[in-house]
Amino acid sequence: MKLIIAVIEDSDAHLLMDVLKENNFQVTKLASTGGFLLQGNTTLLIGIEDNEVEQVLDLIRKTCVRRKKLIPHTATELPTVINLPIEVETGGAIVFVLDVDQFYKI
Repeated sequence: MKLIIAVIEDSDAHLLMDVLKENNFQVTKLASTGGFLLQGNTTLLIGIEDNEVEQVLDLIRKTCVRRKKLIPHTATELPTVINLPIEVETGGAIVFVLDVDQFYKI
């Protein structure tokens, strides 16, 4: 058995959870915070059989795509406060695949 831990953006969480459920994968959602922009993240725990790893990774790849986003940025080095938007890359996923010796649903 394997445990997939996927850290994704909050904006992708519901869609990915729906896609996983449609494909008969059970998922546990944990709220988390962190990353470069300190925005809300979601951590998903997905317990699967060894032969299902690639299928789940493919679903994550297709659902949590990287995209460009403009965010406001205050230029502090200028004498007046000017909000200049900067482009950052968001989306995607950080995924860990761990071996699991035992799994119980109690």
